[in-house]
Amino acid sequence: MQEKPEQVRLAQRRGSALTNMAVAALIIAALYFGREVFVPVALAVLLSFVLAPFVIRLYSWRVPRTASVLIVVFFGFAIIFSLGGLMVSQATRLAAKLPGYQQTLSDKIESLRGLMGSSGTLEQASTVLKELGTELQRGDAATGRSDNGLARQSPDRTLPIPVEVKQPDPGALTTLAKIIEPLLSPLTTTGIVVIFVTFILLQREDLRNRLVRLAGSSDIQRTTAALDDAGKRLSKLFLTQIIFNAAFGLAIGLGLELIGVPSAPLWGLLAMILRFVPYIGALISAIFPLILAAAVGSGWQMLVLTALLFVVLELLAGQVLEPLIYGHSSGLSPVAIILSASFWTWLWGPVGLVMATPLTVCLVVAGRHVERLKFLEIMLGDRPPLSPPQLVYQRMLAGDPLEAAEQAHEFLKGASLEEYCDTILLEGLKLAEADRRLGHLDEERLNRIASTVDELVADLEAHDDLDSRALDMSSNPGAAIAIEQARAQRKLIEEEGRSPRSALCIPGSGKLDEATALVLSYLLRHHGIEAMAEEADALSTAKFFSLDMTETSLACLCYVGQPSTAKVQDVIRRLNRKNADARIFIALFGTGAATPTMDAVGATVCVGSFGATLEAIIQTVAKPGDLTTVDIKDIAAT
Repeated sequence: MQEKPEQVRLAQRRGSALTNMAVAALIIAALYFGREVFVPVALAVLLSFVLAPFVIRLYSWRVPRTASVLIVVFFGFAIIFSLGGLMVSQATRLAAKLPGYQQTLSDKIESLRGLMGSSGTLEQASTVLKELGTELQRGDAATGRSDNGLARQSPDRTLPIPVEVKQPDPGALTTLAKIIEPLLSPLTTTGIVVIFVTFILLQREDLRNRLVRLAGSSDIQRTTAALDDAGKRLSKLFLTQIIFNAAFGLAIGLGLELIGVPSAPLWGLLAMILRFVPYIGALISAIFPLILAAAVGSGWQMLVLTALLFVVLELLAGQVLEPLIYGHSSGLSPVAIILSASFWTWLWGPVGLVMATPLTVCLVVAGRHVERLKFLEIMLGDRPPLSPPQLVYQRMLAGDPLEAAEQAHEFLKGASLEEYCDTILLEGLKLAEADRRLGHLDEERLNRIASTVDELVADLEAHDDLDSRALDMSSNPGAAIAIEQARAQRKLIEEEGRSPRSALCIPGSGKLDEATALVLSYLLRHHGIEAMAEEADALSTAKFFSLDMTETSLACLCYVGQPSTAKVQDVIRRLNRKNADARIFIALFGTGAATPTMDAVGATVCVGSFGATLEAIIQTVAKPGDLTTVDIKDIAAT
């Protein structure tokens, strides 16, 4: 009876996943086949985000809304059309001058060929092909002469009559149609964009309310937060990118003008546009100016200066100014930027490449606020997909202590060791305990977790700074003095051949408890108290009789789960029979059921964290009255 509901849930999940994949495929197909409509609409929406702040500013100055929209749209598209006209005029002027640069470029190619040598394989192959082509042309010419001679000599062979087909002169309408046809598609797209931008800005509030109603009026708060986040974030991002890229293009254009590269305004505009393409846009925009600089300059100075201009400005813009102006990233992971650029280029061509980053940012914002689209933020956003405790738990399951150690060292640059153990490592072990209670962890995985924690502790101990192990004299002078005395005593203990064990961390009932015992023993050694951890089965019937507590002054039972009071009392009685003088602590790192009191179990109970347990142990050791119970010679520091 219990298997059927589980099977039903699995079937529902599979059906839901297939439905989502089918819907996604239909949306992609619609975007691909309907790109003639969707591309202008997408451009209009993005331009409306850029122009909306100016409309709001004019409206705040008591300018009527319709007039504000018309003024902003007019000046916005006037700037766009002016830049487009400038590009066309510069391209036309450059095309007229290109034949004059051909000889200079040919001379430079010949000089490079001379420097590289003319005896290469490619040079020889090119010579052979040229000679073969010359011989074939001579053979064809000779054959043609002999054929003509035979034809003149043979009275029976008639010569072919040449036929020439002439088209009638096209009329004025046909000529006009051929001129207008290439311009029809760009003019139509431009007209659609202008109309959509105008109406989006005019009906901004109405469209917002309709989106709220479409998303569901029962959760207006979340929908409003999503729209506000999208509007503010995207407007700021797009406007800042346009201004920044325009400044970059202006700097490129002025630099090329000073260097002497022809049509410098054209290359500045091209650099501004292509810089919207992530990572490679500036590189692509540098190709044509470099070729032109090589063709125009008599030497190589112009080419070198042009290359230096692009390299210096791109490094300055990408590595210094961009992080200062609008952060280190656009909210997208680097892999997401590459994937989005490839996807939108395949979908919508070059226009999609330019709009790839803004469109993907829109998807990430939607995934941040819409539960069903959460996967978009996880896959494309720059936020860590796993929290630090989840990451360390995942690495424990994979048996990879190296990445967990890297995470620990990075965290410890700005926090204490106790904070790392409590906020990340302990929380990861609690996740493991939750899975263990659900039966999701077998014996092999539990062993892997304990082994990973053991290697992680060994790595942390190897990188531990010896100077940081000394306690602050002002905050805890008793403990510091005791540890200094113990350091002097340790040599005597080692000379007598004994193993200094002042504290013994004993796992309660499993591999996860063994992991917490390993961490606690490391923290105690970090603070100058000699400690060691036992294995998970130390309290079992077979192993308990061989448990050595002769040199133990303090025993700490570690539980990441929630043990029963009766079980804890039984363990304490057994430990007291082993060593009645040892002080016993119960460290409960888990959460859940009621905590046993000291009176109930006959020991000091520490709850919640490594920090609390560590503080209780250090305070006990530091009390002068307790030094008779916890012998100073047993508190040997590492």
